[in-house]
Parts: sequence; structure tokens; C-alpha cells
Amino acid sequence: MPASGQPPLVDPFGRSIRYLRVSVTDRCDFRCVYCMAEEMTFLPKAEVLSLEELERLCGAFIQTGVRKLRLTGGEPLVRRGIMDLIRRLGRHLDTGSLDELTLTTNGSQLAKYAAELYAAGVRRVNVSLDTLDPDRFQAITRWGKLAPVLDGIKAAKEAGLSVKINCVALRGVNDGEVHDLVAWCGREGHDLTFIEVMPLGDMDSGDAGGTNQGGTVRADQYWPLSMLRAELAKRWTLTDLPISTGGPARYARVAETGGRVGFITPMTHNFCESCNRVRLTCTGMLYMCLGQDDAADLRAVMRGAPGDDDTLLAAIKEAIARKPKGHDFIIDRRQKAPAVSRHMSVTGG
Repeated sequence: MPASGQPPLVDPFGRSIRYLRVSVTDRCDFRCVYCMAEEMTFLPKAEVLSLEELERLCGAFIQTGVRKLRLTGGEPLVRRGIMDLIRRLGRHLDTGSLDELTLTTNGSQLAKYAAELYAAGVRRVNVSLDTLDPDRFQAITRWGKLAPVLDGIKAAKEAGLSVKINCVALRGVNDGEVHDLVAWCGREGHDLTFIEVMPLGDMDSGDAGGTNQGGTVRADQYWPLSMLRAELAKRWTLTDLPISTGGPARYARVAETGGRVGFITPMTHNFCESCNRVRLTCTGMLYMCLGQDDAADLRAVMRGAPGDDDTLLAAIKEAIARKPKGHDFIIDRRQKAPAVSRHMSVTGG
């Protein structure tokens, strides 16, 4: 039973909802090819939840038993005033009503905020990093530079934050770097997680290789992690680990480095059976599943009934009662259309 006395959130399949991912902004200073279109139209300010509304919603979920909050974007650290929100949410760590407050970032702002994040109670961050090659990094992110991201990762480590590297596996783009990434993460002491590219948003993702010869589509970038793992096995000794960090990754120990490598496989082996997560967008839409379009408009509930926590909690519970058993991700090579039309940046990963 949560400390509030509210019954815990349980979906129709008996899964307790303990993990909320919150997109605090749809904006980003990168335009990664698998996440955003290069020319994005961002939301008007009136449609985006205020920091106070985000805090209220997170507090409501904590009342119902959520124990882990992950802030995402877009890029969460480009949201004006974001550290004020993080500090306020960090108070739930002090009371014991929250186990973990963390975030996923592209690393561009980490050098600026790492020490403040640690002071606010954050103890680990996920950094999206798909390549260690500066030219390839700029091609994948379109607008990004590698050096500030590496500086940010270094600053995070020096501040006491544990860093996990998230790498989207892109066939024909970064598939020649997987051994280098494992070696680098092993030397630096970072966990590394490989992620299969997901069919979200516009499939015309541009040319990550920088040749601009008609672009590529996500179907052509899809690289099953079974094949990636087979490639890793040519150089590294991997031993499966019976652990979980609360997310969908399955981990293995790398004998040669002592580090851990994770695999998130929404396409080849979905992780739905143990899903304890829901996702809140910066507009207040609650998605019960990353791979489904069904959502609940919590912004309308909050703005329609200011200060009425009972109505808000009832809306959250009603939404969780609709959480599906699993997603419907599929790479459609014939239609080259996404399984879900919204961009990854809208839902926050």
C-alpha cells in the first residue's frame, strides 16, 4: 500500500505500475534521425504543462504507488526552469515515498547541470550516444557535436552520477562500432544498452551516413539485436545476468571488461509481460503503452478541475484499467509506415 493510503495502481493483467516516464518538453537541441524530423513544428506554450502541473501530476502518481520517476524529452535539460522541478521532485526521495528520480538526456547540457542534479537527489542518468565518431555523430544527430556530450558524461561521472549509455543499433550506420563502444564503456565504467530502432513517427529519417542520396527509411536501419549480440560474441564473452534496473533491458556481463551490456528488443523479443511503466507527455497525455495510440488527457482533467485531486486520481486509475497486454510494433518493409504515427520525442522514449 502506498504511503498515501491509496490502493496501488494495478493494470488488467496484474502488473503493478511503479514506474512513470515523464516528457517535460517536446523540444530538443538535436534532431536525431530516428527520433525527430529535421524540420519540427513544436507545441505552443499553452499546450505544454507548466512545471507546477508536472509536479502535481508526478505527485498524484507517487500517491498511487509509483516509486520511480524518469524525466525525458525531447531533451529535458533544455526546458527552462527544469532544475526547479527536479529539486521539488527530489523531496519525495527525502520522505521515502519515491525510490529513484532519474533522467534520460542527450548529454549536451550535462556539463552545466551534473553537480546540481546530484545535489537534487539524482544518482544516475541515461545518456543517448550512438557513436564515438564525431562526423557520424553529427550525421545521426543532424545538429549535435560529440565533444560537449563527452564532456558532459565526464562531468556527470565526476559529480558522482552513474552513467548508462543508450545506443540505438542502426544497420549501415553504427554497426561497425559496437566493439569500440563496448570497449570504451568498459574503460570508463559505464553500463551500455543497445536498443532496436522502433517504428515510431515519420519513416523518412534522412541519411544518417551524410550522403543525402534520397534518404533512408527506418526499415532499412533496423538491425535485430540477436545479430548484434552474435557480432559481439566474436570478441567478448557475455554471461547473462538475472538482474533488472526497472526497465526493459536484459543484461549480460562482459568478462573481458567487467562491465554490463544490456539489450532492449521491442521488435525481436518484446518485454511486455513485465511492463510496469506508463508514459506522460509534456501536454499531459498519459500513454499506457509506448506502442499503442490509446491515451488519457490528464491536462484536461487538471485544468477542468483545479485542485481536485480526487478527480485526477480517478482519471489516472481509469486509464490504467485500459493498459493493454502489449504493443503492436512491426517493421513494415512493404508500406514503410510507422506502427505509431507520433515521433519518439512526443512520448519521451
